[in-house]
Amino acid sequence: KMYNKFSTYWMDGKGAHAPNVMVDKCACPTNCGLCTNHLSHSGLANMIVTNRCDLTCWYCFFYVKKGLEGAYLYEPTHEQVRAMMKTLKAEKPIAGNSIQITGGEPMLRDDITDIIRIMKEEGVDHVQMNTNGIKLALSPETMRQVRNAGVSNLYLSFDGVTPRTNPKNHWEVPYALESARKCGTTVVFVPTVIKSINDHELGPIIRYAQKHLDVVHAVNFQPVSLTGRMGKKEREKYRITIPDCIERIQEQTNGEISMDDWFPVPSCMPLTNVIEAFSKKPKYELSIHFACGAGTYVFEDTQTRKLIPLTSFVDLKGVLEYFEEKAEEIRSGANRYWTMLQVIRKLNQFVDRNKQPHGLDLAKMFSSILLKRNFDSVGSWHVRSLFLGMMHFQDKYNEDLERLQRCDIHYLTPDLRIIPFCAFNVIPEWYRDRIQKKFSIPVEEWEKAHGQTLEAGLYRGIMRRGKPEAQMGCAMSEMHKAAAESMANDDHKAVELRNGMAGA
Repeated sequence: KMYNKFSTYWMDGKGAHAPNVMVDKCACPTNCGLCTNHLSHSGLANMIVTNRCDLTCWYCFFYVKKGLEGAYLYEPTHEQVRAMMKTLKAEKPIAGNSIQITGGEPMLRDDITDIIRIMKEEGVDHVQMNTNGIKLALSPETMRQVRNAGVSNLYLSFDGVTPRTNPKNHWEVPYALESARKCGTTVVFVPTVIKSINDHELGPIIRYAQKHLDVVHAVNFQPVSLTGRMGKKEREKYRITIPDCIERIQEQTNGEISMDDWFPVPSCMPLTNVIEAFSKKPKYELSIHFACGAGTYVFEDTQTRKLIPLTSFVDLKGVLEYFEEKAEEIRSGANRYWTMLQVIRKLNQFVDRNKQPHGLDLAKMFSSILLKRNFDSVGSWHVRSLFLGMMHFQDKYNEDLERLQRCDIHYLTPDLRIIPFCAFNVIPEWYRDRIQKKFSIPVEEWEKAHGQTLEAGLYRGIMRRGKPEAQMGCAMSEMHKAAAESMANDDHKAVELRNGMAGA
């Protein structure tokens, strides 16, 4: 049912032309870069600035580990960073305008603020930091420096609300949020969802985000991609899909957020189309395959504190159809100013004001987006809402070329190519590993040059077991207290068990 609903929003984009790879004959997916078969411009470009990480998460498909045969360390130079940014900005017909700094853990680079400044100098509006948040939790001053350098928001790994589901940064997240709050940095929670591991905490993750709605503006769930060799039983144990996650959210929020509230990512294309028709300029569009991702917006009612999905008070299907109709009218020769005035006047008809959350004027926010058509107008929308997203990246068990050719999450590489996410990571022997090895140095060489071992950068959990750090400037959170009590009980039981075994 969900697949059929989502498939009605299948819309191809204008495509993308990256000046570095313009081949006449394409054999997808063997020559990504982008090739002339690709149907979406870069919605978000990833730049890996290091493959070092201070954690060793068991499900991660990408970090350097000493001891592996041929282990290498990849960290592009400032010159390479700038060249990659120029390639992104040269993309046509839509120049890349949104970049995600990723790794590894990008905050391990001592020159990270210099890298951020280079990106801003090259003209991107939106810089996002993909991080586990540990370095930023340990040092609010570092958070301030990153924010001042130009980072717009944090893409913060957050796999659950308990130490068992989120051992990597459970203790550190509250401090990272406090630092972000003080610096005016917004946060997106990014849970990797693994069946049988943390899929029972999707609702609680949303509730925790709601408690921090002043700083957390989105939760983007990512059903795990199964990499490496894995038997059928293991795949069945861990595999979870977008509909699976959405169904669990409905159950775990007691129906507050239902399966019917979700729409595929390309459903927003009619809004792009009407803005593009009015402005007569190519506009940023999210033309990915309908099966790649889903999303919904929820708004907190200021009186009841309930989360109210957008679809419960907006005829979203109707407004999207209306946008597409008006875009076609303008393209057919209708006066664009008069048509846009009609659109703005009619927006109220799609909003049920009796069901609209208290303190919200959605029609006014829609009008602002249509008239201003910039990042600031969209940002005002996010201040009042919580975006819930799903993005299921592919693996070798489910690779689909129709999805790959429409991908808009891309990687920038030092050989000046732009490569779709699900080619870069799903076929690492052709793309990720081959390219990065070419621009890397052996781990031992890096250790000698920096006077430290790779293992020295691993996080040792100094904030664990509920002990607040003085420099954090915030008291122990309720989340910390509950987790500390749970850990203390577990420790007590373990001692009793050991004593019992010794006695036996």
